Amino acid sequence: MTKAAPRFTRLPAADRRLALIEAALACMAEGGITAFTVDRVCTKAQVSRGLITHHFGGMAGLLTAVYVKIYAQAIPNVEDFPIGDARLAALLDGLFNPAQFNRPALNIWLTLWGEISNTPELAAEHRRQYAAYLAMVTATLAAAAQAEGREVAAGTLAKSLICLVDGLGLQHCIDPGSMPAALARQACVDLLTPHLGPL
Repeated sequence: MTKAAPRFTRLPAADRRLALIEAALACMAEGGITAFTVDRVCTKAQVSRGLITHHFGGMAGLLTAVYVKIYAQAIPNVEDFPIGDARLAALLDGLFNPAQFNRPALNIWLTLWGEISNTPELAAEHRRQYAAYLAMVTATLAAAAQAEGREVAAGTLAKSLICLVDGLGLQHCIDPGSMPAALARQACVDLLTPHLGPL
């Protein structure tokens, strides 16, 4: 008599954590917060229900880990580009990369943003991630201005740019045809050009 195949595959802890994070991302992309349930995430990750508590301390911990992961995926690494216009162009190209600027990915952002006020762990992680993001955008804009011999209030301009990017993403999520990536990127160029010169 042959043994039945095991229901779950044994994986190293780091791989198990990643599988749960990826499963949670997929659930949110498909159905928002209503799809982010223990059963759906564990079924998609093909793990037992207790592993969410084991690895993350519960659903709030998993939600926070998901936020870290999507920030890492969505925010471009511009350090490899020369300071100035090239780095700024890389930033805009990265923010509107079709791999991230699409309805499923933006569904995840909307899901997470909607939970920040309800989940203290997520709110704390948002503050950390946003502070790093704002600092990077501010430095990129300041360097681009310096390369052009201009003075700008880089921090204020960075906040305006981030808010614009978020709003453009919301519109794309609601109606992708009304706000394609190229049009969204151009809207950011239009915001920055008066301060930094032609981009």
